[in-house]
Amino acid sequence: MAPAAPPPLDDLVYEHGPGRRVYYAAHPRRVDVTTLAKLVLALPTFLMSTLMVLLVSAVLDGSLGLPFWIPTALWLASGALAFHRPTEELFARYLLGLRRPMPPEAARLEPVWREVTAVAGVDGAVYQLWVEESDDLNAYAAAGHIVGVTRFALEQLPSGQLAAVLAHELGHHAGGHAWSSLLSHWYGLPGRAAWRALRVVARSIVTPARCAVYLSTGVLLLAVGGLGSTAAAILYGLPLLLVFPYLSAAVGRRAELRADRHAAQLGFAPNLAEVFQTMHADRTLSRRRTFAVGGERTQREPESAHARLLSTHPDFPTRLHHLRGYL
Repeated sequence: MAPAAPPPLDDLVYEHGPGRRVYYAAHPRRVDVTTLAKLVLALPTFLMSTLMVLLVSAVLDGSLGLPFWIPTALWLASGALAFHRPTEELFARYLLGLRRPMPPEAARLEPVWREVTAVAGVDGAVYQLWVEESDDLNAYAAAGHIVGVTRFALEQLPSGQLAAVLAHELGHHAGGHAWSSLLSHWYGLPGRAAWRALRVVARSIVTPARCAVYLSTGVLLLAVGGLGSTAAAILYGLPLLLVFPYLSAAVGRRAELRADRHAAQLGFAPNLAEVFQTMHADRTLSRRRTFAVGGERTQREPESAHARLLSTHPDFPTRLHHLRGYL
């Protein structure tokens, strides 16, 4: 897809008003390689969670007479709620801490969003716009239809830069990154909940038989962890298991670069580059700033290579490098 003519760098010119004809793409969403990789890497966690659900179903079947298959089937089908509008609204409001735009915010946000979706050939009314009460520059794409921006981004970014940020988030939806992340997290909840519950039991129970309790809890922890490791080793092999966290982070970074490319292909590369340059300058200044700790002047340490490998977002110089072909 050839890059479109970029919007002006200082502001966005709204061309797709009521009198303009907008053609929607036949397939506005797709499943790209990063989405498939994310789902594949989530398989061990999914198997662990399935085991936990099966155990709970067996307990309910024995104690309450509830048929074994009902809880398992309900849990497997619950992933469809990621695309259910009322459930999405609850998710955005109570889990992500977002809110609906105030009238002045909607008057600022909605025209920019309409312009971005019109350029992309997407029906913008399909998505839900939200605002986070935050002083950070950030934006979100979540579930099947959630697009959120921080109040700071909404108030401080020029329209062209705000459009570039929204085009990036639209890229996450267009590539399937948002729903695949939510499903991976959702279907991993039972396994993670069981692991955390065992850790809480190990720390909180104080009895004369503490050693025995700790020993039995440790055995359960090893069993749960061993099942997850075995599932990962069977699916991917032991060498790949050792680099599993790094692979997951690398997939996240690739998804960000693909969303950047989506915005660039729509013509927003110069605006997006300006956003990244500003964020990089702010972060660099923050790391160099000294602050008092215990009466001494201490300089903040730079991010380690290990932390960069585990980061789900590329650094800004890397993202700017990938945008060079569109500038």
